[in-house]
Amino acid sequence: SRFESCWPALMKDSHGVVIIFNPELPSHLKELEMWYSCFVQQQPLLDSQCLLVAHHKPGTAGDTENLPLASPLNKLRLIHSNLEEDPEDVRMEFMKYFRSIISIINESREREEMSIIS
Repeated sequence: SRFESCWPALMKDSHGVVIIFNPELPSHLKELEMWYSCFVQQQPLLDSQCLLVAHHKPGTAGDTENLPLASPLNKLRLIHSNLEEDPEDVRMEFMKYFRSIISIINESREREEMSIIS
């Protein structure tokens, strides 16, 4: 894509990656692996620092149970967003993810401080 030259700047010092995709598009499911590889594995970030959001457009019921995600994507935290039906649920899940990122940042900061002291 024409934005690939910007990716290193986007990734620099990032603590988390949220990948939002349309589960009804087979092309999106294919691209997911590329995004995960570039933005999570090559960083490297932990899988717990990545959140997948399957966004369902209004009026598309969508199968929220079995998305055909290949390994290692199927190990990531996945939420289904349908802002018409359940915006509150999405907000709660996102806050949970956000809190987990903050605790990862705090833990690594504490480890750094301890290594400086010792």
